Amino acid sequence: MSKQIFDQEWNTTSLLRFAFPTIIMMVFMGLYTIIDTIFVARFVSTDALSAINIVCPVINLTVGLGTMIAAGGSAVVSRKMGAGQQQEAKEDFTLLVLAAAGIGVVILACGTLLLDPILFALGASRRLLPCCRDYLGLLLFFLPANVVQTVYANLFVTAGKPGLGFGLSVLAGLVNILLDYVFIVFCGMGIRGAALGTGLGYLIPAAAGTVFFCRNRGTLSFVKPRWSLAPLTESCLNGSSEMVSQLAAALTTFLFNLTMMKLLGEDGVAAVTIMIYSQFLLNTLFIGFSMGVAPAIGFHYGSGNNRQQRKILSICIRFLATASLLIFGLSIFGGSGVIRMFAPDTSHVYEIAAAGFPVFSINFLFCGFNIFISALFTALSNGKVSAVLSFLRTFGLLCGGILLLPRLFGIIGIWMAVPTAEGIMFFVSLGCLIHYQKRYHY
Repeated sequence: MSKQIFDQEWNTTSLLRFAFPTIIMMVFMGLYTIIDTIFVARFVSTDALSAINIVCPVINLTVGLGTMIAAGGSAVVSRKMGAGQQQEAKEDFTLLVLAAAGIGVVILACGTLLLDPILFALGASRRLLPCCRDYLGLLLFFLPANVVQTVYANLFVTAGKPGLGFGLSVLAGLVNILLDYVFIVFCGMGIRGAALGTGLGYLIPAAAGTVFFCRNRGTLSFVKPRWSLAPLTESCLNGSSEMVSQLAAALTTFLFNLTMMKLLGEDGVAAVTIMIYSQFLLNTLFIGFSMGVAPAIGFHYGSGNNRQQRKILSICIRFLATASLLIFGLSIFGGSGVIRMFAPDTSHVYEIAAAGFPVFSINFLFCGFNIFISALFTALSNGKVSAVLSFLRTFGLLCGGILLLPRLFGIIGIWMAVPTAEGIMFFVSLGCLIHYQKRYHY
């Protein structure tokens, strides 16, 4: 059935209709990711908000590992489906899910044994340490489910079931919102309530996805895996750009926290937390779109249909240009409202964030194109180029900006770091797209 879905005459309407469930899925994932921060900021304290950002690199690691396996594995599986190797695609799929679950268990064990050393290494002050310990200490038990549900989010699309992933994400998001209210506001559990609500939100798509793939007899389902490192290695290498992106996010979050703690203390960390989560929410449109169209790109690359490759790419570029302008406008005119969700407009945290948001918003003009080009090369099974692009965008250029620009421009330099990195990366991504045109015939 999936072959019939991918092997069609794509146009703007059909491609966006196919990608739409994944886009909405990622937007809802973004929404319920920031729900914790909104509830914590409003009903616990801004110190608790800062604590969530302090432990964020651990979450980045789990999402990065899951996304690496999923994105790289989606390219491998969809290519084999396009080549007619259906049974081998199922075997590889099963192996990837088992590997993801095993990685999650390892993270749980290591995090539990080394909790305090990890928190101090991430920059937790004595004032923030209790909040950090309460949040991460409980959330660790749900991280295996987080890795697995991240893999499923990608592979539902590859299985030709993007609507299922969308529905589960919406359900998980709604449950998380409800549980945050119950645990934080009604039960008074504080930041531990936020961790418990998020963790139970991870469990819903992980459990439902497992049941679906156990019972499904269609495109993708669990079968006896072929115990070979080749598909896992290829998937990890091919999806390494996504892992690089998350690891870079972890390190840059650490650098942001360290710099703001030095310049403005805990309120500065809270303000940069608002920026990071706002960026994540608005970027989910681009991430979801790139995830949604990747299987179609991988399928036509595997089948050798160059005409459809070119048509799909043309549609994607037009969509990204339009969406980038719309999100930039939304961030400029609605930025104060976004900040107000986290902090009252009379607070010092609001004052810090509002001063930087207009400068920070410039990055939305460029980031969608950069995210898509990296995903494009992943779908084309060129993980090396994709990894280099992600490394430059989310690590090299951004870290350089965080370390250099505040020295030159003070606090405003913090907000300039992301737009500067994205702007430079736009031209690098465009150069790669042009350079590899003859090789991939898009």
